[in-house]
Amino acid sequence: MKIAKPEKHGFDPRRLAAIDALLKERYLDTGGFAQAQLLVARDDQIVHFSHQGTAREGGAAVDEGSLFRIASMTKPITSVAFMMLVEEAKVALDTPVHHVLPELKGVGVYDGGGAGVPFMTKPAQAPMRMVDLLRHTAGFTYGFQNRSNIDAAHRELKLENWHGNLDLDGFVAELGKLPLEFSPGSAWNYSVATDVLGLVVERVSGMKLPRFFEERIFAPLKMHDTFFTVPAEKIDRLTDCYTLVPGKGRQMFDRGAESMWSVPFRFMSGGGGLVSTALDYHRFCLMCLNGGELDGARILGRKTLELMTQNHLPGNADLSTMSRSLFSETQNAGTGFGLGFAVTIDPARSMMPGSVGEYYWGGMFSTAFFVDPVERISMVFMTQLSPSMIYPIRRELKTMIYAALT
Repeated sequence: MKIAKPEKHGFDPRRLAAIDALLKERYLDTGGFAQAQLLVARDDQIVHFSHQGTAREGGAAVDEGSLFRIASMTKPITSVAFMMLVEEAKVALDTPVHHVLPELKGVGVYDGGGAGVPFMTKPAQAPMRMVDLLRHTAGFTYGFQNRSNIDAAHRELKLENWHGNLDLDGFVAELGKLPLEFSPGSAWNYSVATDVLGLVVERVSGMKLPRFFEERIFAPLKMHDTFFTVPAEKIDRLTDCYTLVPGKGRQMFDRGAESMWSVPFRFMSGGGGLVSTALDYHRFCLMCLNGGELDGARILGRKTLELMTQNHLPGNADLSTMSRSLFSETQNAGTGFGLGFAVTIDPARSMMPGSVGEYYWGGMFSTAFFVDPVERISMVFMTQLSPSMIYPIRRELKTMIYAALT
């Protein structure tokens, strides 16, 4: 793998090196992160690729082959899979979801109850459409939000347990028995909507999600290290994963050597189940930056990518206006939401350097990526610590990367 000279691609190498120094001093030396990996590219050239810390406790250093759980960075891949089916005219953005998933027909909006009392519902003001799944306006939630009786029901029913009793079909069937937080299209809430979208991909394509991903996306893009289940011969490359426990500090969440990702999930999560490498995810970003094509493999049409990376929130609103969510992988002000990505609509309101039309997302283990089609820059950041909103690492990375532009 060749690293291009940063100065030939409009970057100051000393300023890029300063990012590594910050990561070491602020996050690795203090025990915040066990490891940090940063890839910065311009056009199709990697201009910076650094590795710091250990892959496993007392083990080898992180390197370009290290595997990371990318959590919600799975969502853009599931969204791309769906849009491939839109391009084949097998489904449309305004298709009512219940046309493909009858389990969700007639689901009502919360109107009282919960916590041991039967839920009361009122009819939704509009049908849930596929676009609502892609932009998180469907009315669903996540169990970890801890803000409503509906997400409490998610926890009680163990709906989001990937190694639980439910497969993807069973999960959506159970979801159809719960009320929505709000009428589809009326608000934004970070949610299991992309997991539901994964079942849409399965039903419309007639293929299981792991097979669709492998045959239609990963193999053509040569993303040979991206999968739901880590193969036995690659498990030695999977990093340890940590969580921050109040009062106890950093604790082991999933040990690489005996990871829950080494056994196939019963519930294949299009919202958060994939493992990947920085180099593999970089290839996905490059495909997006190139308008849907990479090295002769055409995944999507150019205009489809343009459609996906526009703001689809009603009235061109931003998340600070629309969000009901306690949690997001992004700043809310100046940020819209497209079809699977957050989209910068006003850098001034976001209070970070960037470009209008830049799109991005992150994952619960503090991983992140962004693609800037104006400056032709992409970034992939890998580490393994949840929850992801403890540290302002994404803001810091983005600020310093743009500061390194000459």
